[in-house]
Amino acid sequence: MEINTVGVVGLGYIGLPTAAILASKDVKVVGVDVNPATVEAINRGDVPFVEPDLATYVSGAVQLGTLRATDKPEPADAFIVAVPTPFQGDHEPDLSYIQAAAEAVAPVLDGGELLILESTSPPGATQQMADWILAARPDLSLDGSDDRPMIHVAHCPERVLPGRVMIELVTNDRIVGGLTPAAAQHAKELYSVFCQGEILLTDAVTAEMAKLVENSFRDVNIAFANELSLIADRLGIDVWELIELANHHPRVNILQPGPGVGGHCIAVDPWFIVDAAPEHANLIRTAREVNDGKPEWVTDKVRQAVADVQSPTIAALGLAFKADIDDLRESPARRIVAELADQNPSARILVVEPHVDALPPELANRRNVELTSLAEATGSADATVVLVDHAVFKEIQPHDLGLDRTCVIDTRGVWR
Repeated sequence: MEINTVGVVGLGYIGLPTAAILASKDVKVVGVDVNPATVEAINRGDVPFVEPDLATYVSGAVQLGTLRATDKPEPADAFIVAVPTPFQGDHEPDLSYIQAAAEAVAPVLDGGELLILESTSPPGATQQMADWILAARPDLSLDGSDDRPMIHVAHCPERVLPGRVMIELVTNDRIVGGLTPAAAQHAKELYSVFCQGEILLTDAVTAEMAKLVENSFRDVNIAFANELSLIADRLGIDVWELIELANHHPRVNILQPGPGVGGHCIAVDPWFIVDAAPEHANLIRTAREVNDGKPEWVTDKVRQAVADVQSPTIAALGLAFKADIDDLRESPARRIVAELADQNPSARILVVEPHVDALPPELANRRNVELTSLAEATGSADATVVLVDHAVFKEIQPHDLGLDRTCVIDTRGVWR
């Protein structure tokens, strides 16, 4: 299957890097996004978020004419769908973005195209995307029946770490699952254009589950560390020392605790498994509950620290879901700051997040929350809570900012 043009639907944290790296390999790429600001930025050669090396790829591809952005799909040999897949209600998957993408792409298909769902999805989502396309285009098929032109549909979940996306897109192994063996093979050929890792073929449902299992494994292990931190606090034990000592066992590797779990994957994906098999996913559900409960425990620790101060000033260090990025999706720090502001309206919450220029709407709308510098926040704080282990925080010591004279709740072990 010859692929000269690729449409990438969704130009976010995964779609744009994928589009840019394909374009760097002389593939003509048309990126599609519903946000006009994103489309305009990319066509200028700019990137709308922070990711190392991405700006170089985007600006270079735009200058070469191999990458451009628009707000509607155009005809192409292949399409990669990389749109959000959040959950709704009682942690049920929300596939509305996938449906919108499928219905937007359907009118420009002629038959013979390859369509790949990259969005992390619950089991069956790839088939559902195909069903939406075929409902809009009953003249097409997945198997060539009744002499209708075929389309090839596959799933290839992203497996990259924010902050290393442009490296791991190339070096990581990929899992490709097709609704048909031919679709999987065609998808493998496309990813082989830039992927140096092994490309493993399977069916679509197994590929969907593989990504969910990977992140659920991480979630369960983080939950163990977070639960340990609660127990250690109750017993008066330094959890960081405890984990360090336990990890000297040759077959033990306990992860580090934190204020909760965030991001677009680990905080969301396990719920897709729970939703798919609720009667069996007991451990996975419990891990999610442990990690989702950690922000409330952190909030209580901060509230106790300033209980004797009538109108306290609280410095909250970090808002991203992990260190040294600007990605705030599902960040437990956002929830903690919001709860602190709501629990004590007379408190002043000074947020330090060096990777963003503005607070997210739900915090910006709270009158007692403001984004400020590290020096300003810590200089007047009655209590300081470390929520993200950004490098800039690790480079200082508490006494440098006078924090040794105030209460510090260090959820990341930055200043242990």
